[in-house]
Amino acid sequence: MLKGQLPNTDEDLAARPGSPAADDRRGPKKSPMLPLDTPAQVGNEDAQARGRPFSPKPPPPRPRLERALSLDEKGWRKRRFRTSREDLAARNGASPSGGSLQDEAAGTAARSGSPPCLSTSLQEIPTTRRAPGSGGPSSRGNCLSGMISTSLDLLHRDGASAGSTPRLASLLPPRPLPAMEWNVASEALRTANKVDQDHADFQARRQVRLFRAPSSLGPGRPPSPLACDDCSLHSARSAFSLLVPIRTKDVRSRSYLEGSLLASGALMGADELARYFPDRNMALFVATWNMQGQKELPPNLDELLLPAEADFAQDLYVVGVQEGCSDRREWETRLQETLGPHYVMLYSAAHGALYMSVLIRRDLIWFCSEVESSTVTTRIVSQIKTKGALGVSFTFFGTSLLFITSHFTSGDGKVGERLVDYSKTVQGLALPKNVPDTSPYRSDAADVTTRFDGVFWFGDFNFRLSGGRAAVEAILKQDPGASVQALLQHDQLTREMKRGSIFKGFQEPDIHFLPSYKFDIGKDSYDTTSKQRTPSYTDRVMYRSRHRDDICPVKYSSCPGIRTSDHRPVYGLFRVRVRPGRDKN
Repeated sequence: MLKGQLPNTDEDLAARPGSPAADDRRGPKKSPMLPLDTPAQVGNEDAQARGRPFSPKPPPPRPRLERALSLDEKGWRKRRFRTSREDLAARNGASPSGGSLQDEAAGTAARSGSPPCLSTSLQEIPTTRRAPGSGGPSSRGNCLSGMISTSLDLLHRDGASAGSTPRLASLLPPRPLPAMEWNVASEALRTANKVDQDHADFQARRQVRLFRAPSSLGPGRPPSPLACDDCSLHSARSAFSLLVPIRTKDVRSRSYLEGSLLASGALMGADELARYFPDRNMALFVATWNMQGQKELPPNLDELLLPAEADFAQDLYVVGVQEGCSDRREWETRLQETLGPHYVMLYSAAHGALYMSVLIRRDLIWFCSEVESSTVTTRIVSQIKTKGALGVSFTFFGTSLLFITSHFTSGDGKVGERLVDYSKTVQGLALPKNVPDTSPYRSDAADVTTRFDGVFWFGDFNFRLSGGRAAVEAILKQDPGASVQALLQHDQLTREMKRGSIFKGFQEPDIHFLPSYKFDIGKDSYDTTSKQRTPSYTDRVMYRSRHRDDICPVKYSSCPGIRTSDHRPVYGLFRVRVRPGRDKN
């Protein structure tokens, strides 16, 4: 019907189904198929077929017909693009997918103003090209796929020429996609992985050399190309750690064995100190606890090591124990479990029933010198329990620190014996040993506390409240805020410190908690046994600094919730000023 061979319009309009004219012009029921290069001819004998709408019935599914379907037609069936009219109908509430393929073709032909001969009848759709002599009535089913494909192409061309919305004839890209290389996250190609070669930074992202991301190499992890690929879906799964990267030349230029206070790259120097402590203040936790030799440990140590008043964990933890439990390893394990993997055990020592554990943040361990310890025995009570002192010292950057835990002689009236225990301790602790003194001209050979920049002395000093049990209980019944100050007026240690007979140069943070001794085990009541011991502040924390205001107390309190001993643990939070030091220390 192409090439200007249009039907007789007058005859077509006059012909109607069942009229004599239509019956006379009706030809044979089946006409042979024309060659592919020749359009279908419609004669007078086809008037009835032309006038009566014909809806073709699809042939029964046969394997031969399925194989005859072209790949283009399968693609068209799967990819159907809505026209602008369908989008408008969808907005108005009509279903955009309610029509069939024939309705869509008819609508396109009507909009584009195509000749009236272009109908949706399969008999009037031009056939595809085929070899001459292969046409015939029996080949209509075999040519169905070619007819549909040709009709779709014809509809596309006619619609485009009439100014309507064009339909894509092919979905193939104009050029092949670039090689994905490192940018492929799985076997299937994903839209998120497509790369535009024309993009300005494509070549910059596609690097041959492996450039490190801002992280350092993790131990034992092989380098992976995905680590530097920020386009990949799995780029976040880097094989590197999240630590600050360290350049190789910086490591080679560092001075680990020699250096000066202000040398660039010195491990203990000012640059490194400012990087970790911009204000040069370290957070320190110090605690003391007389465990009374109890084998049972508290189920939770959070109240002791992680008090609610502290918003952040401290940089350094030092815990001293008197009359420690029989299983020292279990105690240290509990400390480590409470603080978690961010902390390591820098040092631990024991002297009879005296234990001391020093835990520090993992990333600060490199700035500590060799840790040294020394002990003093004041009085042997038995083969296991001892009265004495245990000292641990080291240098952190350029600040030397000394920690002493002691257990002095017990008894209400034995103040003199406790003073002797103090004198034996300051004279008997042989520290430091190999670590140089940071200020030797200020040191005193007869007092170990003068050889360090910061000294913390804590333990069960056994100083009591004088005046008797009845007087102390009468004060405890008063207002808690006022009772503490009234109780301290009867404190033996406060009185001796004012006299200068003990803890010379030391200070104690202000006390705002009730006496830590002596409680009934598992209860909050003071001693109800026949001995009726007087409640007292036996457990204390003292500090001394070589430079004024280098140590600032932040919190000083006890742990009333830990009731496994007749003593309550006492802890203090401090801010300690740190100075740069020399690497050779």
